[in-house]
This record gives sequence, structure tokens and C-alpha cells, in this order.
Amino acid sequence: MTEWAILFKVAVALFAIVNPIGSVPIFISATDGWSEEDRQKTARTVAFTVFIVLAVSAFVGDRILNFFGISIPSFQVGGGILLMLIAISMMHGKQSGTRQTPEEARTLAEREVIAIVPLSIPLLAGPGAISNMIIAAQQNSSFIGHFALTIPIFFISLIIWVILRLSVRISRKLGVIGINIVTRLMGLILAAMAVEFIAHGLMGLFPQLGTTV
Repeated sequence: MTEWAILFKVAVALFAIVNPIGSVPIFISATDGWSEEDRQKTARTVAFTVFIVLAVSAFVGDRILNFFGISIPSFQVGGGILLMLIAISMMHGKQSGTRQTPEEARTLAEREVIAIVPLSIPLLAGPGAISNMIIAAQQNSSFIGHFALTIPIFFISLIIWVILRLSVRISRKLGVIGINIVTRLMGLILAAMAVEFIAHGLMGLFPQLGTTV
């Protein structure tokens, strides 16, 4: 697989996990009553924060795993299971509890920190997105490979910024049903990628599986 094909695959997976369109209703609810200028400023902050969090995950995520003595195959299986849980929740048209807990949702009233928590973390740059970037970084282990991963991260952050800027218009156009349809489709794509992560992880943990297939 060529380098650009790998980066495209990473971008698709990241878009499915982050699911910025599915986050539109939450963004609108969180910024209810705000001026258009404040909403635009919040959208920029959210996009920038997501970029920083995911870029840091790509560059130093593997060192964190080494510090805790976690093997990559084990992380692939664990991350794949987490992504599968998110995907199942998405296919039911719900926001997964792994992205945002009820306690975190109640902090939406805290305007001064809303762009960072919970809109950026954990709603968009949540455990699933971070896990995906660490796994992608392991598959592109050189410094150039890590640096190249900032391309899909930047692209997804740019999409987040545009979608949140246009959140009110998107909500009016798609409506609840339209947003749920997009969320379910992204969930289906994410489920397939989660299976692939788990399969690769199991092959790493149990090499004999590859000889029996």
C-alpha cells in the first residue's frame, strides 16, 4: 500500500471516529444563546485543540505504551474493542459513553472551558481517536512516518472547524434524521476497521493463528 493510500485510510478512520457531523447537535446545544462571533471563536479553539491532542498522540503515544509495558498487539486488540463499542453505539444513533459521560455533559454550562472540555476532549479527540493515532503511528514508525500523520490530522481538524462554523446551517438542512443516518454510516465503517485492528492484534499475540489460516 502506498504512503498516500495509508494516509487516506487513516483520514477515513479518523473521520469516522471523530464524527464531527454527529457532534453538531451537541455543539449547538452547548453554545445556545451565544453570539455568532463567540461560536466562531469556539469552533477555531476546538479544531486547534483536536489537532494538538492527536498530533501529540501520534508522536509520543508509543513511548507512553513502552513506559507502561504495553505491547502494540495488546493495544491493537484493546483499541479495536474500544472502537467497536463506539461503532455499535453510533449504529444505534447514540453518542457513546466512551466519548462523553453524563457528568461531562453537564459541564456544558461552564462556558469558559467548553471549547476544551468536553467539546474537544473527550467528545472529538476521545479515547477512540487517540487509540487510532497511536496504532497508526506504530504502523508508520519512522519520524517521517509520524510527521506524515499530521497531514490527515490537519485535514480532519480543518473539517471539524468548517462543520462547527456551519453547524446551525447543517442542523437545519440535515435535521435529526439526517444526522442520525450519517452517524450510522460512519459507525458501520468504523466497525469494519475495528475488526481489522483486532485481527492484526490477535495475529501479533498469537502468531500461530497465521499458520493455521
